[in-house]
Amino acid sequence: MRQLSCALAAFVLAFAAATAQAETGFGVGPQYDTAHVYVAPEDFDRFVASLVATFGGTTSRQGVFSVTPTPSSTMSQLVLTPAGSVSVFGFKTPVPWPFGAERTGYLVKDIDAAVAAARRAGADVLVQTFPDPIGRDVVIQWPGGVDMQLYWHTTAPAYPALATVPENRVYLSPDRVGAFVKSFLAFSHGKLMSDEPHAPGIEIGRPGESFRRLRIESAFGKLAVQVTDGHLPYPYGRETTGYDVADLAATLDKARGAGVVVLVEPFATEGRESAMVQFPGGYVAEIHQPR
Repeated sequence: MRQLSCALAAFVLAFAAATAQAETGFGVGPQYDTAHVYVAPEDFDRFVASLVATFGGTTSRQGVFSVTPTPSSTMSQLVLTPAGSVSVFGFKTPVPWPFGAERTGYLVKDIDAAVAAARRAGADVLVQTFPDPIGRDVVIQWPGGVDMQLYWHTTAPAYPALATVPENRVYLSPDRVGAFVKSFLAFSHGKLMSDEPHAPGIEIGRPGESFRRLRIESAFGKLAVQVTDGHLPYPYGRETTGYDVADLAATLDKARGAGVVVLVEPFATEGRESAMVQFPGGYVAEIHQPR
C-alpha cells in the first residue's frame, strides 16, 4: 500500500509539472534569448567591441568551436548587454545550410518537448536536434519563413536580468501573417498585445503611408510583426532586433564613437523615437527610446 501511495504521489507530481509547463510554455526568460549575428572573422573583434561600447555589458571568453551538426569551425562569443543578449559567430569555414538564416536562439526548458510542441503548432524542423559543446540545439521555421534556433544547456545558465527587453522584428506578407501568429502564440503561450492596422509608415521607411503592425509578448520576450507588401527601402527588413534604451541620443553618440553608422537618423513615431544603425561587420539593428 505504501509503494502504491508513493507511485501515485510521483505520478501526481509529474502530471503537475507537465501541466505547469503546458500552461507557461518552454521559455526561460528574455535574457536567454540571443540575437544570432554572423560576421566575417576579420570583423569579429570590432563588432563585439562596438556592441559593448554602445549598450554596455560583458562578454564570454572567445573561442573556436564546431556548433553545427556537420563539420565546421567558427569563432564564437556571447555578449550580455543590459538591452539584450547576442551570440556572435565568425565562421572560418563555409557556413552549412541553413545556419546564418536563423534570427535568434531561444533557451527552452526541455528541448524534446519544445520541438514536439513547435511541430504541433505548425513549425517545420529544418535541422533535427543535435549536440553542441554545451548542450543541444535544433533549427525550426515558422510559417512565413521565419527561422529560429532552440537550445538547451546541459548546465543551466545564469544570466543577469535585462534592463530593457529587446524586440524580435519580423517582416511578413499579408498571406502568411495569420498562420505565423497563430503558430507562434500556440507555441510560446504568448499574448497579442496590439494589432494596429494603420501603423505609421515612417516606421518602415514609407512616411505618409500606413501598414499593419502586431506586437506579441511571451516568456521569450517581445516580438514585433511588420506586415508589408515587401516594397521596403533599405535598410528596413534587414534588422532582426530592436533595442530599447533609456536615452537614444546618448546611445547613438556612443555608437558613432565605436564605428557604428547611423543609417536612419532618429524619427518620432507612436510611443517611441527610433533610429536604424549598422555595426561593424554589417549587422543592422533598430534602436528606440520610449516616449
